Amino acid sequence: MENYRINVNYAKALFLLATDTGEVETACQDMKFVHQVCVENHVLNVLFSNPVIKESKKLGIMRELFQDKVSRLTMTFLEFVVRKRRAVSLKGISGAFLDMYRESKGIVLSELRTAVEIDEDTKQQISKLIADYTHKTVEMNTITDPTMLGGFCVTFDNSMYDARIRTQIAKLLKEFSKNVYEKSI
Repeated sequence: MENYRINVNYAKALFLLATDTGEVETACQDMKFVHQVCVENHVLNVLFSNPVIKESKKLGIMRELFQDKVSRLTMTFLEFVVRKRRAVSLKGISGAFLDMYRESKGIVLSELRTAVEIDEDTKQQISKLIADYTHKTVEMNTITDPTMLGGFCVTFDNSMYDARIRTQIAKLLKEFSKNVYEKSI
């Protein structure tokens, strides 16, 4: 189970430590890698959440996975997380760290969902519109969703702009369902 407060507190500890040592960029790259591993590997998440498996085994697995791929600071932090029995929260901690990093650098995370692959020029135009609206640098993830009829949907900064064909049809259907000529009693 994810616990927001735990995730934020551990992420803040790493962020402050990385800031003090001047390794924020390195820690960010490391935490992106850790987050990606946690998102893609369900077995690892199950292993970390299993109370039967000893912390020493989890620590060994953590070292085997990340020892040569992350910095010394990040590895020490990951070992600390495992020793404190918070390995199950590793995905949330890494996500919270990345959110703090983006906030400190003035970066907004954006997701563009389209029915078909779009060209780089269109991505740049949408990115520029979001940057003008938020006054922040845009980090955009694009997702091609073949189940969409057409159009696009972009989310950023707790906002969503929905220009999908399905949404437009639903709006038209709702508008046509109103009878503007019938007098209400």
